[in-house]
Amino acid sequence: MTQKTTQENTGDTPISPPRFKKPQRGRVNRRVIPGFGLTMGFTLTYLTLLVLIPISAVFIRTPGMGWEEFWKAVTGPQVISAYKVTFGTSALAALTNAFFGFIVAWVLTRYQFPGKKVVDALVDLPFALPTAVAGIALTALYAPNGWLGQFLYPLGLETAYSTTGIFIALTFIGLPFVVRTLQPVLEDFDHEVEEAGATLGAGRLRIFFTIILPALIPAMLTGFSLAFARAIGEYGSVIFISGNRPMKTEIVPLVIVKYLENYEYPKATAVACVMLVASFVLLLVVNILQRWTESIGQARH
Repeated sequence: MTQKTTQENTGDTPISPPRFKKPQRGRVNRRVIPGFGLTMGFTLTYLTLLVLIPISAVFIRTPGMGWEEFWKAVTGPQVISAYKVTFGTSALAALTNAFFGFIVAWVLTRYQFPGKKVVDALVDLPFALPTAVAGIALTALYAPNGWLGQFLYPLGLETAYSTTGIFIALTFIGLPFVVRTLQPVLEDFDHEVEEAGATLGAGRLRIFFTIILPALIPAMLTGFSLAFARAIGEYGSVIFISGNRPMKTEIVPLVIVKYLENYEYPKATAVACVMLVASFVLLLVVNILQRWTESIGQARH
């Protein structure tokens, strides 16, 4: 009687497992923010009008010259000299900014000192300052009768109206690119990794070269490329301090402007095309180097 009652209470029918609905196949809307089609269309239209069409105009106008005329325009003695001055001083200024920009970013992120916000704001001054104003200010400082030039010229240091003056101007306008690229990386760097290296017996130099520096190389390459790309196209701050002497202190943007002033538009577009291709190659090489360094960093971890 007890067994029968127990069977009645528990029930003889087996309990079926819960059934889950099978996921329906079809398109799944994975967009978090709606309006992708509209915003993507606006983005492509905006970039086409402001970037793609102006750049394409340079390549479209150049083939009408003919190969021989194009080659003469981009390999003339004056243009070759401008290439050497522009790319040489730009590369040197970018390398200098990569070194000193790292020091500035390190100080701003690792230390607390009075006037830190003022120093941090001064880094952005070349961004806000018009390039012509920067050129006039630098010329007033480094000219033979300038505040600093009057002490430098008696020592044999020619600053203004020389390639040294161009280097100073390009260093001035390129420093913020390196500092602002390195700052976020240094701020987000995990200090526990440094502490772990110290507990394992590594010295400060070894921690820097094996832990900190490899993590900063991609950002440093980015800052270098931005400073270099900005320098090769700089015009306003350079023309005042360079002296614009043909075959000595002329830069490529000035050569293009001279061609335009003389109504030699095909030559101007030819030289501009060379500069445009050089910029593309630079960005391509830098992107390859960044991916390479990032892959090395991931392999180490």
